[in-house]
Amino acid sequence: MSKKDTFQRIRALELPQQGVLAAYLCERMLPNYQHFHELTEFGEPSVLRGALDAVWDKLAVNKRTDWQRWQEKLEEVTPTEQAYDVLGVFPAIAACTGLSSLLQGIEEKDGASLLDVSKISQGAVSHYLELGEFSHIDDAGLREQAIAEHPLSLYEIEIQQSMLAYLEDSAVIDKALIREVRGIARDEGMSNLGI
Repeated sequence: MSKKDTFQRIRALELPQQGVLAAYLCERMLPNYQHFHELTEFGEPSVLRGALDAVWDKLAVNKRTDWQRWQEKLEEVTPTEQAYDVLGVFPAIAACTGLSSLLQGIEEKDGASLLDVSKISQGAVSHYLELGEFSHIDDAGLREQAIAEHPLSLYEIEIQQSMLAYLEDSAVIDKALIREVRGIARDEGMSNLGI
């Protein structure tokens, strides 16, 4: 299945399912920010962790949260590519951008913002490979094909589709399911870039 098929399936989900999927994908991007922070000492991983925990709480028990305040905190710890000449800045930015889209989607009950998290996660993998492993390939078509066939790209799509299938088969989004999805993300112990 392609990226496009993945996005169509996400659009077909109910909003609570889209929220769980987006939170799961953000969970997988968080280690990239942590790694960047360890390399550069920039930012504060606890802000991302706190914002994502607030989303999980909202999904599980409909806990009220000041989403705008979380967005402001997130903005303060989002790095810029101009300030850092390391490849890791891009996955760190993607983690922040994905989380920001998740917060917006939860606050505004907006499926398009939740879908964006999937696109950002896949895009982060592609961008990482393009600037790293495949930066030497000048031909855009060959580079794009190499990225699409790379194990990290294939694994990202496979992971998203596996969680999609799980959520499509789950009639009810309840505390138990949310606890299980959080556990799956933690047990994988690996970011979308294999970190």
